[in-house]
Amino acid sequence: MHRNFSHDGAPVRTALLLAAGIGSRLSPLTDSTPKCLVEVNRIPILERLMRSLQSNGFKHLLVVTGHLSEVIQDYLGDRYADIEITYVHSPRYKTTNNIYSLWLAGKMIDEPFLLIESDLVFQPERLKPMLQPDRIAVSKMLPWMNGTTVTLNDSQQLDAFWLDTVNCNESSHFKTVNIYSFSRRTWRLIWERLDQHVSAKKVEGYYESVFAEMVSEGTITFAPVFFNADRWYEIDTHEDLSAAEEMFPGTSVVPVDMGKSLLPLRKLAGIRPPDVVDMKQRSIQGEAMRPSLSLVTSN
Repeated sequence: MHRNFSHDGAPVRTALLLAAGIGSRLSPLTDSTPKCLVEVNRIPILERLMRSLQSNGFKHLLVVTGHLSEVIQDYLGDRYADIEITYVHSPRYKTTNNIYSLWLAGKMIDEPFLLIESDLVFQPERLKPMLQPDRIAVSKMLPWMNGTTVTLNDSQQLDAFWLDTVNCNESSHFKTVNIYSFSRRTWRLIWERLDQHVSAKKVEGYYESVFAEMVSEGTITFAPVFFNADRWYEIDTHEDLSAAEEMFPGTSVVPVDMGKSLLPLRKLAGIRPPDVVDMKQRSIQGEAMRPSLSLVTSN
């Protein structure tokens, strides 16, 4: 991949998806299925993410894989509609964390891009304001949320990262959604710091610790983009999965351009309910796909 486009300021059209983790808290679902292919009301998380990227005009996707990497590659192939897909495998996924996965991507990408985790469900339109570089998706805190938060200054600009926040409902704290966009300049600075951490064998932590360091120093900053707290969910546990299915209980039909076939066949998941044309079965039987078809996406 390693592109060298100079379009900082233009809409971001490349995404980086981190999908190397084992997802042990979702076992036994993840014993033989990658976490990103766990279904939320019959639609895999990954399918929802791909539809969101496609509907927002993305053209390139880099996926960092680890656990059951071949299953993810079989599912996605090298193209989804107009999105070209490239993979980098993390051979140390069992003993490292997302700081290492993000560092690996630095060898493959040199352009503005969107960083997104592979365990998120959200409304596709939420991505639109993230298409400009150097943004961070944040959300008002709700009781179920924990992990990294950020605080904003009086001008509603990013002030600081706070790691491992548990049940923090202070109005000054906002939950990170784990979606970021980077300019080329910001990404180069980040990758240099990531490289220092990896060289020092600090590979078991999270990339948020690097962001926290650099924001504190004033080396980088992000503009906040606010996600509705009741329209996104991060799925780490069975309880999270149940809650996400309550949050996204139904499906809606939106038109998707099928001029370019969504091959290879994503054969490992039934991605539509029975009242929608079973494109998967028709493909298996050798029937031609229609040039335009309505696909199911999340509400």
